[in-house]
Amino acid sequence: RDFITKQRDEVISSIDLLEAAIAEIEETSQSKFLDIFARINQEFSGLFPILFPTGEGKLELTNPESPLEGGVEILCRLPGKSLKPMSLFSGGEKALTAISLIFALLKTKPTPFCFLDEVDAPLDEANVGRYNRVLEALSAQFQFIVITHNRRTMEVLDTLYGITMQEPGVLKVVGVDMQKELPPHLRKAFKDE
Repeated sequence: RDFITKQRDEVISSIDLLEAAIAEIEETSQSKFLDIFARINQEFSGLFPILFPTGEGKLELTNPESPLEGGVEILCRLPGKSLKPMSLFSGGEKALTAISLIFALLKTKPTPFCFLDEVDAPLDEANVGRYNRVLEALSAQFQFIVITHNRRTMEVLDTLYGITMQEPGVLKVVGVDMQKELPPHLRKAFKDE
């Protein structure tokens, strides 16, 4: 009987140790999450008005009492409108808001380079200009690899690469340094309007 009691006490002790370890991990995780969340929210709030002049964007926890068990809601006030969740926006508005969040995440946790694949595709001309301004401003801090078909986005990039097929079945990579003078056949396509 003493053996069983001793075994039970060891199991209970192990359970107590595990519960204490879990509580410590949850506390540390919550603390780190709230710290990073606050930094991302600050960056997002600063970037959002660049893409939506006079607009306001912020992130809110859906369950502030238990942040690790809840979600994050993106709330934005577009120029001339009231504060509302991102889910109620049009496609272009959602795309620009997502771009703001991507760039906020990038500024919070920098990476060596960032791929942006057709990010500007759902944007109209005015919004492409705003996107390009943010891309230009952040290009001093980050290296972007941008995949795009938008001529206006191509105009702000440092170097362009494309694929051409001069002979059937033979692909060739072509690069253009946009910082140098453009070749004559590209000047007309990229002239200022």
